Amino acid sequence: MVRPNEEVEALLQEYADLIAITGGDAFKARAYEKAARAIGGYPADVSHLDAAGLKEIPGVGKSIAEKVIEYFRTGKVTVVEERRAQIPAGVRQLITIPTLGPKKAMALYEDLHISSVSELADAIEAEKLRDLKGFGEKTEENILHGIALMQQAGGRILLGTAMEAAEDIVAELSRVTGCEHCAYAGSLRRMKETIGDIDILVAADRSAPFMDALTELPSTTEIIVHGEKKTSIRTVKGLQVDLRVVRPDAWGAGLQYFTGSKGHNIRTRTIAVHLGLKLSEYGLFETEGGKRVASRSEDEVYARLGLPWIPPTLREDRGEIEAGLRGELPEVVTEQDIRGDLHTHTDLTDGLAPLEEMVAAASKRGYAYYAVTDHAPNLYMQRMTDEKILAQREHARSLDGKHHGMRLLHGTELNIGPEGEVDWPDEFLKGFDICVASVHSHFSLGRKAMTRRIVRACDNPHINVIGHPTTRLIGKRPGIDADLDEVFAACARTGTALEINAQPDRLDLGDEDILRARSHGAKFAIDTDAHSIVQLAYVRYGIGTAQRGWLTPDDVINTWPLRRLRRFLHKDRAD
Repeated sequence: MVRPNEEVEALLQEYADLIAITGGDAFKARAYEKAARAIGGYPADVSHLDAAGLKEIPGVGKSIAEKVIEYFRTGKVTVVEERRAQIPAGVRQLITIPTLGPKKAMALYEDLHISSVSELADAIEAEKLRDLKGFGEKTEENILHGIALMQQAGGRILLGTAMEAAEDIVAELSRVTGCEHCAYAGSLRRMKETIGDIDILVAADRSAPFMDALTELPSTTEIIVHGEKKTSIRTVKGLQVDLRVVRPDAWGAGLQYFTGSKGHNIRTRTIAVHLGLKLSEYGLFETEGGKRVASRSEDEVYARLGLPWIPPTLREDRGEIEAGLRGELPEVVTEQDIRGDLHTHTDLTDGLAPLEEMVAAASKRGYAYYAVTDHAPNLYMQRMTDEKILAQREHARSLDGKHHGMRLLHGTELNIGPEGEVDWPDEFLKGFDICVASVHSHFSLGRKAMTRRIVRACDNPHINVIGHPTTRLIGKRPGIDADLDEVFAACARTGTALEINAQPDRLDLGDEDILRARSHGAKFAIDTDAHSIVQLAYVRYGIGTAQRGWLTPDDVINTWPLRRLRRFLHKDRAD
């Protein structure tokens, strides 16, 4: 089930977009955007709050609180419905295109009567946009790129969205009488950054109770197939869920088979054939005679094939079979290995919670250390000043060690400018325990300039981590055009870590880039970039991505003891 907070976040964000489309007050639209983010990141279930409780959330005033209460009471908000009625459905579809804002979408409808993505693509091909005010050849290129991004994403959904839905369904089916095992499988278990369909597997003697239970879940809105061996439904969020039930004695074989990937399974079946065996979702059988020799657990199946158990995140036919046969499979990093988070934000800039609350929440995760890294002044909308950051430093120092001995690192997220410059001079940067540096603007620099920009940041002796290195937003914004191999080599040379940003819409670096960077000898930091308490749990997605990149704890600086981490952060500076 979707968290009520996320439902409200989506509704308020839509209302903000509708205000912008209809030419409403820009300040009002921004207020609703801010409230949407605040509610989405609020740790408590907002459906249980009254007006007074809602108004305690940053950015939520009387009017917004009333709308939230109306939504939970009636299932809709009157003013949102009224705004929707003013906007043709086609225009609302247009604003889902990355790079196309609401004002331009409305202009396209009013001036050219464009109300669909296909009509827009045809109009660009016919060069009809160039005569419109505010449009031009470059605008056309950007819109076409946005359409391509949307089509590339297709029906796929972000890892985090799929995970929340799958875990809710697994929890519900696990309560059905007769369930011996229940788990999600497929690309979700392999922690791919986007998911097509959600695969759920159950081990039980009878399938019917589980097939019925899936169709009867409150989140089920459409039954696609309802059968004895497979049932498929669509959720209220539009996610397709495929359920299969296997006998308990075939659980291991079924889980291995339905986890995939296709390439990995082809390799394991090929090994089976060479051993005179046949591998399927029902088990591992002798070719002659049909005797089943393994099936109850994945460990058993892999062992009979002469392999160690292979973590699902490695099962992409990228050398894991060969490494397993040689006994060289990596002991990949796990969430239990993480000793601290090195990139987080508070309400001093664009976070939602004050420092004390973020620190307390991090301590509850059992961290040995934790860094707060609010934005520096060159990200102008955050209005950071020297005085504010120094006051925060004093506050952080007063909290150091006060939560179960957890050590606090005071840092900042700097902005890498077009020439590789950052917000503060060297003398001021010396005062920070850690500096993350990220690209937040000028995304369209040429390849050479972009590469030089990031390499120069790596060469800065005070910069410890390159945050979200490619700047991509999955399905919305492509990564920057830079020679990443040169960047990775610079990171290895200078002792600058590359971030694996665990935000589900970033997962940046991605797994393929991690593999390349690792070959250069670079080190990594798995960070949440948390802007709320809830987002501290996103570390799991960063871990999954790091595992897909074959990283071990030694590759990841925030698995290290604090003393070793501090040596790395010093970057061998003369001071």
